[in-house]
Amino acid sequence: MTYMPPTDAMFLLAESREHPMHVGGLQLFTPPDGAGPDYVRDMVDEIRSHTEVNSRFRKRPADPVSSVGNLWWATESEVDLEYHIRHSAVPRPGRIRELFQLTSRWHGTLLDRHRPMWETHLVEGLEDGRFAVYTKVHHSLVDGVSALRMLQTTLDESPDDRAMRVPWDPRPKRSHDGGTSRGGPLALPLSVAGKGLSLGTTAAGLVPAGLKVLGQAVRDHNFITPFEAPKTVLNGPIGGARRFVAQSWEIERVRAVADATDATLNDVVLAMCSGALRTYLLELDGLPDKSLTAMVPVSLRSDSESAGGNAVGAVICSLATDLDDPIDRLRTIRESAQASKRLMKELTPLQILLLSAVNMSALALSPVPGYVSLARPPFNVIISNVPGPTKPLYWNGSRLDGVYPASIVLDGQAMNITFTSNDDALDFGIVGCRQTLPSLQRMIHHLEDALTDLEKASTA
Repeated sequence: MTYMPPTDAMFLLAESREHPMHVGGLQLFTPPDGAGPDYVRDMVDEIRSHTEVNSRFRKRPADPVSSVGNLWWATESEVDLEYHIRHSAVPRPGRIRELFQLTSRWHGTLLDRHRPMWETHLVEGLEDGRFAVYTKVHHSLVDGVSALRMLQTTLDESPDDRAMRVPWDPRPKRSHDGGTSRGGPLALPLSVAGKGLSLGTTAAGLVPAGLKVLGQAVRDHNFITPFEAPKTVLNGPIGGARRFVAQSWEIERVRAVADATDATLNDVVLAMCSGALRTYLLELDGLPDKSLTAMVPVSLRSDSESAGGNAVGAVICSLATDLDDPIDRLRTIRESAQASKRLMKELTPLQILLLSAVNMSALALSPVPGYVSLARPPFNVIISNVPGPTKPLYWNGSRLDGVYPASIVLDGQAMNITFTSNDDALDFGIVGCRQTLPSLQRMIHHLEDALTDLEKASTA
């Protein structure tokens, strides 16, 4: 057995039936020309033949029944790949809608703690001839960035490469340059919080950071602090069932709006989310007069700095949902994000980590009975950017068409929006509480409408 770091254990200890603590993702592939009817079946067989499994994919809690057992890792000597690698098919008529229904069901079920905590589903039966891969891994083992990187080790830039690579293979992977994004990796907010909470008693770093935050809040009205968020349907207790929806947008559409408005690509994405959430809440007759706020990871790296390492802060930004004009919303979002960046540049890396943990700390209280119903939310929604591949990639000759993240929702945070770059597209994955948020698929249409409104307004 090996000791489990607190940043791993917290995700196991916080897990319940209503709060699965795994990250996941759905990938869509187009098979190569000439792929026969047994193409996916043959892939499943070959994947299961990779019986050498590295230590990360052998881990499980030492004693899954007791809380103490969730503080130590045990290592399985043999991994049952027939259990972990599932072969599935979507029901007729095989639309993307049916695929999302399956993904929603899988994403809402707990991983078995008596086994290594991961699953992969290869899914065929889509009416357009494509196949999908849904994978989920417990957050105690990996965060979203690491999960995407492991996926990319299985892919290749050549459609002619038919080597079947799997992420659990202990042998060294051949690298390619399609796996890093502009500006270096960003950690998921929950990972930032986990690292920050383990350092939360470092008052020597937190006190000066707190003074700077206070000063920034006083002199800069664009700077957003925790608990400025209004109460919405997004911020109540949740059930265990999930809905998952996803969609891709061309990066050039988003970049064109950014160039026309002197904004960043992330600013425009936040404005898309703002417009979509505004319309969604209006349909539910639940849009508050005060603006929603979002917790977002913000890159602190300049364009001249090299990639590598982490330069990220978990900050809170206004979504300007109280404004009707899309350009006014974008301008307010940009100013809010810039105010946070200005503060972060004044802090040391340790202070950034601590401040990020403070911004996220209220989530640790969400399991306390009655807390979510009585307290104001620290923010309304988490919107994350997980950098992905910047070139076309292939797996066993199949072209990767989409990479759709599926993240975590919590009491008080019933919706999570995560997007990733994929060649010339931005791929969005949205997870929501099925009980709390009806017709979550409407968010996809509202995101498209919000981008269209921004395009029209920025060229007017």
